[in-house]
Amino acid sequence: MMFDARKTMEQCVQWIREFFEENGPGCNAVVGISGGKDSSVVAALCAEALGKERVIGVLMPNGEQSDIDAAKLLVRHLGIRSYTVNIKEAVDGVTKSIPFPLSQQSRINLPARIRMATLYAVSQSNNGRVANTCNLSEDWVGYSTRYGDSAGDFSPCSMLTVHEVKEIGKLLGLPEELVEKTPTDGLSGKTDEENLGFTYAELDRYIRTDRIDDFEKKQKIDGLRKRNLFKLKVMPAFDPGIETREMFYRKDSEV
Repeated sequence: MMFDARKTMEQCVQWIREFFEENGPGCNAVVGISGGKDSSVVAALCAEALGKERVIGVLMPNGEQSDIDAAKLLVRHLGIRSYTVNIKEAVDGVTKSIPFPLSQQSRINLPARIRMATLYAVSQSNNGRVANTCNLSEDWVGYSTRYGDSAGDFSPCSMLTVHEVKEIGKLLGLPEELVEKTPTDGLSGKTDEENLGFTYAELDRYIRTDRIDDFEKKQKIDGLRKRNLFKLKVMPAFDPGIETREMFYRKDSEV
C-alpha cells in the first residue's frame, strides 16, 4: 500500500489540535530541537496545527554541539520562539556527584534524561505540553532512552517510519538539509545506521511488509525488538485483587 503523505499529515495536524483541545486548550507545544528530521517535522506539524506563536523550541547542547546551526535553521525557518539551555553543567554535576564511575551506557543516556527534565521545566513555566519526537523505526528497535527522548505528553510521529517522516517533512516545506540530515548518536561519531547494523530503509521495509533479504539482519532486528519492547509498555503495577481495583475506580469516578 502506498503511503499517502498528504492525507497522513492532515490527519496528524487535526490529531494535534484535538489533543490540545482536550488536554490543554491554549497551551503551547514544547519541542526539543536537535536539528534532525524528527524534531524538525514534529515542530513543523505543531506550528501547522496550533500556529507558530504556540510552539516553543528548546535547543539543548551538551557543551559544544557541532550541528547546532541545523537546530537554529529550523527555528528561523518556522519562526517559532526558542530558548537555548546548555546542559553540560547539569550533566557534569550529576556525573561528579554519583560516588562511583558511571557505566558507558549510563553516560550515554544521562544527557537525554536531563534534556527531558529541562523540557518539562520549560513546559511547566510556559503553559506547555511536551512533544515526543520519536519515530516508529527507532522505537521498533529500542533506539531511544527510556524517560529521555522516549518521554513526552503527545507523540505525533511514533507510528510513522523514518521514510514516512521524511515524506511529511518534504510536504511541509522543510529545508532539505534538515529532512535528509544523517542521524548520529552525537558521541561516537558513528551514524545511527552504523550503530544499528542495518539501514532505516531495510528496517522500514521490514516493519511495513515483513520482508527483509538478509536473514542475519532480520535476527538482529527481531532481537532488538524483543529486548526493548518494555520501553513501549505501560509500567507494570502489582495488583492485589479485585476489591482494591473496585475501590480505585470508585474513587476515580468521584473526581
